[in-house]
Amino acid sequence: MDQFQVTPLFGDGAVEWFTITNVTLWMGLTVLSIVALLVFGARGRALVPTRSQSMAELAYGLVYKMVEDVTGKDGVVYFPYIMTVFMFILMANFLGLLPLAFTTTSHIAVTAVLALAVFLAVTVLGFVKNGFGFLSLFWISSAPLILRPILALIEVISYFVRPVSHSIRLAGNMMAGHAVIKVFAAFAPLVLISTGIGLVVTPLSILAITAIYALEVLVAFIQAYVFAILTCVYLRDALHPHH
Repeated sequence: MDQFQVTPLFGDGAVEWFTITNVTLWMGLTVLSIVALLVFGARGRALVPTRSQSMAELAYGLVYKMVEDVTGKDGVVYFPYIMTVFMFILMANFLGLLPLAFTTTSHIAVTAVLALAVFLAVTVLGFVKNGFGFLSLFWISSAPLILRPILALIEVISYFVRPVSHSIRLAGNMMAGHAVIKVFAAFAPLVLISTGIGLVVTPLSILAITAIYALEVLVAFIQAYVFAILTCVYLRDALHPHH
């Protein structure tokens, strides 16, 4: 699990809250990558787009359509925030697939901050937009009256569990994929130890690494998409608690 350790970028010693670490470096590179793609890559605004402009436009269109479809027209005003979250997670996931890179989204400290930010923002927005009417989100009026208190308790618990599931899902998937690749990579040098066994195990381990890596590329996108679409669902609940 060495690949998930947080270490100081300069010197040794304990990691404090102000210490510049490998997490700081790769989060900075993530931000720079987003700026490079969305600002510099699309600044030409050519009628026949370049590759970078096409990627920027595809990302923009995908998230905009997601926000509009899930939250409705009145949720589009919050599109910049969801686009920012989506691009940050997407770029962090993809950068983490580079050799010797550090996957910042494999740490619960990073994903928990993202999830808590969404949870607090949506909760505050729900009360600002609806007042105490936001609490109707927990009261299932279509259910039989005798069951409504029980369902309300379940809804409240599930609501406060949102940031936990929101953060653990992303961190767990990114950590698991990298750990599996590391396990298969440990078998690759076996040919140097035992030629007879290694001639069989080494090619199989390399094929397994390639397959898992290809799956990780897909998971990197899917997890960013899932985080963003769940944010849209939570935003819809805040805007339309009676929906």
